[in-house]
Amino acid sequence: MNKIHIFVISLCVVLLSVGLYVYVEKQNVLTQLKMELPSLVEEIADIQEENSRYRYEIDQFENPMHLMELMRSPEFAHLKHPILEEIATVEEGVALQEEQSKAPKERSIYSP
Repeated sequence: MNKIHIFVISLCVVLLSVGLYVYVEKQNVLTQLKMELPSLVEEIADIQEENSRYRYEIDQFENPMHLMELMRSPEFAHLKHPILEEIATVEEGVALQEEQSKAPKERSIYSP
């Protein structure tokens, strides 16, 4: 009986130490992630700032006044405004209707 008690107690101690080891390992991983978090937040802030700077540059480039200046420059002097008859317009949904009419119709094994 004495050997069984010693075995049970040693088994409990081993299981407790394994459980504590797993818990400490999870805490270490969590601490590591918490340490990396500020650098990731800073990196995200830098990316957002860069995105807003790019958005500003795009808005400045697409500004109608800037586009008119580009039109007057010799690099783009050969370009012309299209005549309304040269502009092709497609009604919304027409392309989808043409694709659906060209696609083969699916057959069901249940319908005759």
